[in-house]
Amino acid sequence: MSTLQEIQAAITELSSGEREALLSWLLEADRKVWDEEISRDFSEGGAGMKLLGDVDEQIRCGNFDPLE
Repeated sequence: MSTLQEIQAAITELSSGEREALLSWLLEADRKVWDEEISRDFSEGGAGMKLLGDVDEQIRCGNFDPLE
């Protein structure tokens, strides 16, 4: 496996088109990781579910300002 420094050095050798393709690939890979994290957090038992429950409770109690 290459080190980060080796990868960075190799990237500087890429053509502009190859760098653009790499950037697109990295952004898509990052989006997938983010989507998976959101799915885990907001599925049954996920960390975000408590937050949603708290918000629902505040709404039920009338402690909110409706959006215009």
